[in-house]
Amino acid sequence: MRAGNRKAALLFVAALIPVGRLVAAPVRDGGGHVPERVRRLLLATLLHDNGPTPEVVQPADSQGHTVNPAHLDQPLQLERELRASLGKPLGATRLSVTGGSARIGHYSVGSDETIHGHVVVLEGSAEVHGRVEGNVVTLDGDITVFPGGSIIGDVLSIGGAVHKVGNGTISGTVQALEALVTPPAGPPASIMGQILRHGAGLAGLVLTLTVLGFGLVTFGRPNLEIVSDTVTHSFGRSFLAGLLGQVLVLPTFGMLVIGLALTIAGALLLPFAIAVYVLLVLVTTIGGLLAVAHAVGERITHRRMARGIVVSPNSYRYVVTGLGLVAAIWLGWVAFGWVPVAGTLMLMAAGLTTWTVATVGFGAALLSRGGIREHFAGRLIAPEMMTDEYLWATPQFGVPAVQRPPKQPE
Repeated sequence: MRAGNRKAALLFVAALIPVGRLVAAPVRDGGGHVPERVRRLLLATLLHDNGPTPEVVQPADSQGHTVNPAHLDQPLQLERELRASLGKPLGATRLSVTGGSARIGHYSVGSDETIHGHVVVLEGSAEVHGRVEGNVVTLDGDITVFPGGSIIGDVLSIGGAVHKVGNGTISGTVQALEALVTPPAGPPASIMGQILRHGAGLAGLVLTLTVLGFGLVTFGRPNLEIVSDTVTHSFGRSFLAGLLGQVLVLPTFGMLVIGLALTIAGALLLPFAIAVYVLLVLVTTIGGLLAVAHAVGERITHRRMARGIVVSPNSYRYVVTGLGLVAAIWLGWVAFGWVPVAGTLMLMAAGLTTWTVATVGFGAALLSRGGIREHFAGRLIAPEMMTDEYLWATPQFGVPAVQRPPKQPE
């Protein structure tokens, strides 16, 4: 290319490059190599869409933020400090870097530059074509070391990645961490909003349990009644059995996994065994909770009938009544959960009560073998009830049994 055409091309390219980038370009002693500088600036312009030039962060005052990137063994703490230093607008950021400097936006170290000290880049990437004698840290940006570039120190990219192109070198450790995203604090929810949200969650849970309870009554009513009777007649034993069962759930699961993993056939069946075990625990817990609700609802219905109130005694009513009572325990938290101290106490009380109910149901399901064994349900007649004196008048419809009258002397 002729000299005149080369100068015209350089002037045309320079016109396309923002003036700020051209002025901020690193210049080698003695004027620099103009074509190389223009080529690098043109590449940066095309890749970064003519973004703003990197802005040097002004040092903070005595009460401002100061970071020390000499040791990068606590990156999370460093990220918190850097994010806390970001100003609004970003140009108002004030940050002091011990033994180095900080910049905002994309930052590039020219191939003819040597930076003595640490480099911290905020909200941008760092490109190293030259030499950096210190640690390099970027917040929400990448670190790229190009051929001929070198970093004599450690590098840390928070919310970005670290790249080495060609023979670019990094003498220290390399860390690339995901950003610790902190969502902006929105306006506090109103009291009515909290009540409606908690109430909707409670209503959805009760509705789900009601549907499951109706299904259990429809397809497994005899088993549900046996577990419910076990709760009524063996409440203390059910609670102890449920407590012991909760303690042994994880050890039993571990023994099951280890026992199956020791054999080839067991190892093949291990995924199915795990799924079945988890399903059994869930079914036992939910079924026991519904059995307790059935027992409570049955007791309440019978008391209402004893007072002369005409109601239809059936298992569906029992389940709905019992679940309604359990939901009533949580209504206090729904209404007053927004109160700082009282809301927490109500939540703890409702959670403890629900845990007790679930523990009793879980234990009753274990004692009755899922509604198969009636030994603890109070349905078996005691041996003394089978004597001739008691068989003479079996209790029916609330009529008390009486003893057979003694024989009259002839």
